Amino acid sequence: MQAKTKVTQKIKILHLIKSLGRGGAEKLIPETALVHDQSRFEFHCLYFYHQKENIVDELERAGIQVHLIPSGNLGLFFQVGKVKKFIEDNGFQIIHAHLPWAGILARAVGSRVSIPIVYTEHNTWDRYNKVSYWGNRLTFKKQDVAIAVSNEVALSMQLNSMWDPYRRGEKPSVRVVQNGVNTEVFRRVEPSTTYKLPNTKYQEAITIAIRSKIVDPGDSSLENGGFEIDDGKKNTEEIVQFLSPDSLKVHLGIPEGAKVIGKVAVFRSQKRLWLWVELALRILKKRNDVHFLLVGDGEWRARLEKQIEESGKARHFHLVGVQKEVIPYLNLMDIYLSSSEFEGLPIAMLEAMACEVSVVATRAGGIGEVIQHGVQGFLSGIDDWEELEGYCLQLLEYDELHIKMAKAAREQVEKYFSMKRMVADLERIYLEVINKNFKPEKGI
Repeated sequence: MQAKTKVTQKIKILHLIKSLGRGGAEKLIPETALVHDQSRFEFHCLYFYHQKENIVDELERAGIQVHLIPSGNLGLFFQVGKVKKFIEDNGFQIIHAHLPWAGILARAVGSRVSIPIVYTEHNTWDRYNKVSYWGNRLTFKKQDVAIAVSNEVALSMQLNSMWDPYRRGEKPSVRVVQNGVNTEVFRRVEPSTTYKLPNTKYQEAITIAIRSKIVDPGDSSLENGGFEIDDGKKNTEEIVQFLSPDSLKVHLGIPEGAKVIGKVAVFRSQKRLWLWVELALRILKKRNDVHFLLVGDGEWRARLEKQIEESGKARHFHLVGVQKEVIPYLNLMDIYLSSSEFEGLPIAMLEAMACEVSVVATRAGGIGEVIQHGVQGFLSGIDDWEELEGYCLQLLEYDELHIKMAKAAREQVEKYFSMKRMVADLERIYLEVINKNFKPEKGI
């Protein structure tokens, strides 16, 4: 009988990703780490392209050690040796890569080091550019487990695999691990609930407080540091109160009682935010009491601002930029509207649902696996985006229906899309690949 061996030390896992912007794939790394059993797992993250707006601080607060090897896209092909040495020097036992460029690099490194590779695919393959698509496709079988964030993404991987089809027991094993949300953190709160500003610099906090008329700019206490902020040592109710849903609504200029339709997103072309604005303008022709909130930023911002300005309805739109703390903004929303052309399984939508926000969206990617039409919200075909206007108006008109769908949205996330469920699935995969690849020392 073969003796069973156990790994008693922490399993060291290296998350590999091209950059640490504020997209859904990137945000999942710290959010899962906060729920993982860190007495059993030790997490590191290696990235290559440094952006101004990044989540490095969030990873570090989640207990992840962050490392940077500067490189652009094509330069990643020349980092194989450095990454191999980094892995060997630090004794990592699993590589967990995210998105195509990191996946391609991980597979190249994996051919030189004998540790398992786990790869998470966050989008359907037909949406990648040709270089990403073919690099991903040609190297795809050189890994142990491929995780799909939705059934549609899994189908995409299988249909686009190399011309030799999948066979049972062959690498990679394809698993569906749908994205999850920490429902203990993301939830609907009372309008007076307050939020902290973690790691806010003193001068930044003063600027916010003065702009929002919380303090007088001539206050002498500002000069000697008497104005307290939440820096881990002090705590100021004035600054915290500014981030409550009620005070935030006042600050944004949204009238009391006004309905809010919103979205959290990176302003990429796949989100089709110009259609989102068009839908908003159509709704405003019938309901002038609605305001529209966009949280995020990106390459499309200037064009969206021009579209809004030329409409003459700018006072109804609120583009608040990238926000580290999105829960107050989600709590302002009555409807989460998505006009995307394609998605994997959008984290921001799940977070909104956890905050009891009903969804009106195109049936893009995994959205149709979460939303049951007429239960947690309404769905349209991707090319039938104009239908979303009528669905929004229906929810705005009938309060009882809106409340019912909002409650159902929260229940759906709690039951099927919790972070605990997602992390349990990931840990099961980590242990499986470790046990399969674990080689006991001689004599054991």
